[in-house]
Amino acid sequence: MPIFEYICQECQHEFEALVFGRDKAKCPKCESKKLSPQLSVFATSAKGSASAPASTGACGSCGDPRGAGACSLGDLD
Repeated sequence: MPIFEYICQECQHEFEALVFGRDKAKCPKCESKKLSPQLSVFATSAKGSASAPASTGACGSCGDPRGAGACSLGDLD
């Protein structure tokens, strides 16, 4: 289940969507299917050769430097 990031061309809403098979994403705010796909931090860090370790980047949603999904972890202090 790939997660894609989009910006709606109609209302400028930024969002992430799970896309199953041949399904098309639509804006959760205005229901438009006119979307601009965005390059996510996870997508760029996951690509590369299998022998090279993947570097982790900041969370694509909030910019948390601990990596993708870290914003949902809360403080670990």
